[in-house]
Parts: sequence; C-alpha cells; structure tokens
Amino acid sequence: MIDLKHAFVIAFGSIRSAKLRSTLTALGIIIGVAAVVANVSLGASFNQYFTDELGSLGSNFIIIYSEDVNLFYDNEMELIRNTPGIEGVSGFNQQTAAVTYRSVTRQIDVQGVSRDAQYISNLLVEEGSFLTDKDKYVAVLGKDVAEDKFDRDVSIKNYVDITIKRNDGTSVTRKFRIKGILEGEDNTFVQGGPDRDATIYVPIATLNEMLNVTDYGGFSARTGNAESVREVSEEVDKRLARSLGVPTRDLDNPDAKPYRIFNQAEIIEQLDQLANTLTILITLVALVALIVGSIGIMNIMLVTVTERTREIGLLKSLGYTRSGILSLFIMESIIIGVIGGILGTSLGLVGSYMVEVYLNIPPVFPFYLIFLGFFISVLVGLVAGVYPANKAANLDPVEALRHG
Repeated sequence: MIDLKHAFVIAFGSIRSAKLRSTLTALGIIIGVAAVVANVSLGASFNQYFTDELGSLGSNFIIIYSEDVNLFYDNEMELIRNTPGIEGVSGFNQQTAAVTYRSVTRQIDVQGVSRDAQYISNLLVEEGSFLTDKDKYVAVLGKDVAEDKFDRDVSIKNYVDITIKRNDGTSVTRKFRIKGILEGEDNTFVQGGPDRDATIYVPIATLNEMLNVTDYGGFSARTGNAESVREVSEEVDKRLARSLGVPTRDLDNPDAKPYRIFNQAEIIEQLDQLANTLTILITLVALVALIVGSIGIMNIMLVTVTERTREIGLLKSLGYTRSGILSLFIMESIIIGVIGGILGTSLGLVGSYMVEVYLNIPPVFPFYLIFLGFFISVLVGLVAGVYPANKAANLDPVEALRHG
C-alpha cells in the first residue's frame, strides 16, 4: 500500500494543478458546512437567549390565573402560601386606568400587587423603593411610564391621579405618590402578562378598594429552588383543585378546571422544544447543500478519473497497487473536504456571530461545532470519493496506457 505521506503529496499536487476545478468542488462543502455550523450555533444562542430572558422575568415562579370572577380570595392565597416549598406569593389584579400628571392624561395599565411581587418577578428598582404591604396610595412606575408617557419625566415624590372605572360604570380617582421607578428592560419573546416598562404598580388592597372588589385575578408565587418548581406547582394545583371542588379525576384535564397554572420549568421545556425543532428543520435544509456538495465532489472526481486515465495506467505500470491508487484518489477527496471544512466552519461561525449581534442575542459557540464542521466535511469528502477512487483503482493498466 502506498505511503500516506506520499499519497498526500501527490493528491495535494493534483489539487494545486487544477485550482479552479478544486475550488468549485470545495464550494459545495464550504456552503453546506457553513450552513450547518451557523444553524447549530444559532439554535444554541436562541436557547440561551430564551433561558436568560425567562430568568429576567423571575426565577422558580408559578403563575395561577383565571378568567372567572369571584374565584380567588384570601383563602386561596393562604392555601398557596402554606404549600411546602413556596417562599413567596402575591395576588394580582389589573386594570387600564386614566393616569394624569400635570394636566396630561394617558391610558396606562395599572397592576395591583403585594410586596412579594418584587421578589417573585425580579422587579429591579432603579430609583426609590418598591411597595410594602403597609403602603396605600403610593405607586411604582415602569421606565417608559416615568420617561415617555407624559410631556415631562415623572420623578419619585411626584404625584399622579389614577382614575379607575368600576364594573358598575362609576369611576373613582385617587392621588398616588411615586415611590419608585423600575429599571428598564428589553422587550422579550417570552414575556407574558403586562409590559413592565409600561405598567404602574400599586398595592393590591388599594386597587381592589378602588375597583370595589375583594377577589384576585390570579396569583404569582416562587419556590425555593428550580429543582422543586414542578413538584411544588403540582402540589399547589392539587390543593387549589380540592379547595375549589374540582374532582380528583379531572386534575389532569386543564379544561375541567376554572383556572390555569404554569411554572418556569414548563415554559423552559416548551421553549427548548421550539428552539430544537427550528434548529433541526433549518439544519435539515442545510444538509441538502452538503448532499449537493458531495455530489459535486463525486462528479468532479469521476471527471478527474477520465482525464487521468493514462496517468493511472502509468502509475500501475510503475508498480502502484490497487490499494495505492485507491488511497491517492480518496486522499484527494479528503483534502478537498478538509479545506472545505476549515473554510466552511470559519464562515459559519462568522456568519452566525453577525446574525446574533444583529438580533441582539448572546453569541454561543459550543466547542463541538469545530469538530462537527471538520467531521462532516471529512465524511462527505470520504464518502464522495470512494466510488471514483474505486473506479480508478479497477482500471486495466494496459487499457489505461492506450487511452488518449
């Protein structure tokens, strides 16, 4: 069998002697590998982005809500609070209100929450402080409300008038002192509920008083750690169902319950499935380019065998064995695959980085991507080169010398 070093020198020389042909052959590999590497990187980046954004909304959280009125009261909140593993719970209600500041009135979402909402939902205060359970007519503003909703910025210790319309058609207005302003946050694909930057937070007891109601629209709660959030969520679900008279047989049927409950673990799982599905679909499309590239290599190598028939006959007459000729042509295919892999992997990493920066998502480049790019390119080169190499190795030396 021919020495691999010698085979490499001869194969590389053949590639250099036909630069245009070799470049066109490698182009399919470059595009295919770049597409695969870029898509895998983007998939990992979106996974990381979803996880980071979900974390910014709070950690280990459980959300319970209902479209029915007169369903959730203090008894349900205490039931949730006393569930093992729960470290904080807040009832909430929400209403769009007419908010007036210095004679300028805007329609703004007002959400009633308790002190624990800051801890549960990771509400970061930039200026001032958050609500306490002893507060009454005070408010915490989202960043956009404080800076963009009115003609002039609203600062802490300023006052705004909030007018709420009740279900009976009457309206009630109260003056609120601004106690805090939240840090601004980027919009997120996974954000649920109100836009924090465009929301005013007030004590839940005060909002309920203005609405003339005693029930809650739902609850937000937080567990001690991420590992227990699913288990604690299931226990909360069981206790609420039992308290609200939902039969045990209907626990696993969401449509049979008058409320909905979900937790952070479930959302992460759904987002992972979405990101993985998209990555797989796009990568399958990219693999088509690899298949086209491999066909290109095979086609060019078959043409090369025809062009070099006389050369193959000469090599055989000089003592090259079938395995030696086979090694020469397979080595040529592998070299083209490796070159395509280097350029394709580099192009894929640069391309994915540019897209990630443009989309403002965290660049993620798993180390295995480099090995993936090289492995795919070498594999494609090897597979595509086997048939042409075998054809060259089986040529009859006498007939080959007569060719041309």
